[in-house]
Amino acid sequence: MLAWIYRQLWRAAPPLVRRYLRRRARKNPAYLDHWGERFGAPHPAPVQNPLWIHAVSVGETRAAAPLAAALRRRFPDAPLLITQMTPTGRAAAESLFPDAQCRYLPYDKPEYVARFLAEHRPRLGVLMETEIWPHLAAACARANVPLFLANARLSEKSLRGYRKAAALIRPALQSLRGCYAQTAADAGRLKTLGAADPVVCGNTKYDIAPPPEQLELGAQFRAQALGRKVLVCGSTRVYHGQDEAALLLRAWRQYAVDALLVIVPRHPERFDDVFQTALSLGLRVQKRSGGENIAPDTQVWLGDSMGELFAYYAMADAAFVGGSLVDAGCQNIIEPLSCGVPALFGFSTYNFAAACAEAAAAGAARQVQTPDEWLHAAEAWLADDTLRTGYAANAAAFVARHRGASENMARRIAESVTADAVG
Repeated sequence: MLAWIYRQLWRAAPPLVRRYLRRRARKNPAYLDHWGERFGAPHPAPVQNPLWIHAVSVGETRAAAPLAAALRRRFPDAPLLITQMTPTGRAAAESLFPDAQCRYLPYDKPEYVARFLAEHRPRLGVLMETEIWPHLAAACARANVPLFLANARLSEKSLRGYRKAAALIRPALQSLRGCYAQTAADAGRLKTLGAADPVVCGNTKYDIAPPPEQLELGAQFRAQALGRKVLVCGSTRVYHGQDEAALLLRAWRQYAVDALLVIVPRHPERFDDVFQTALSLGLRVQKRSGGENIAPDTQVWLGDSMGELFAYYAMADAAFVGGSLVDAGCQNIIEPLSCGVPALFGFSTYNFAAACAEAAAAGAARQVQTPDEWLHAAEAWLADDTLRTGYAANAAAFVARHRGASENMARRIAESVTADAVG
């Protein structure tokens, strides 16, 4: 019955989805681009027999990069197809994979996904993290496309939601050729939902090396700070009406020492709002997009650019990872740590629970519960070079210990696909 209801919902959903996209486009016009790809329109030049990786947005796309590289070493003659669901994810894919075909994955209407698979005839499919689409999984099974869930994670919060649709999700998970989880806890929750034999392989995000050009750009940013200490707040979020950047900016007004706060909102539609918030609080603020050097009396520098998060972290003495002082589950804490920058994070960590807990235990990061506690912790790090450099050394060592997940997953995927070919 639930499967029937789901099919009927997708018969009615496209007009509602179009309305939703038009509403999103009011702040981000890119939601109107490549419109047909989302709704099953034929692609003008679909790549054939590719390694297909689906990464919904920016974080998943970056996490896919080391896995894609490991897969391409094993399938050197296969082209690469990267699909996304968001404009920012697509932009990230086009930057990270210049020789791949990048396009939106159609929504999960049976006709849409069947046409997508018939056009491309993927050699294999890899879904990153938690992208479980029932009709897509069923269509892959019918088309004999080996489908894998890689870098898989499932929080307790998500598990509760998926359990309500277990009759849909269980067949999709059972159809997977392989399920490669980040942690034992993720594997256990996925098995509860129906994944047959989830294997703990680690997190590919530890395998992402900061690009050299981003480190160089970060050094240029750092030079503009003119010797001041720099605290970078990356990927700040708005969640259920709570504006994390505003919380941080209000707390920063109490900071009486000459240091620079860099705020990098997670979504581009937030850039202007965060700038106006800083102005309304009486803070001296500049925009990265202004192109001018950072003035000596600037208190806040707004990172209103896309694709430069590593550069912002690379300029930092210390970092705060957004999405954690509002209940959005935390953004990627591994990114600043991979730059050798110690990180603060808030109370909400369900998207990166293991990484946050392990980084804190390793002395690479520290958890705070409130904006005031964030400010006091940041003050301590910025004031004490010995304390901060100890955390920084721990951060670099922590990331180094956790590398290797991408090779592990790619090896397992290749062995499975090769076994099919031999059989």
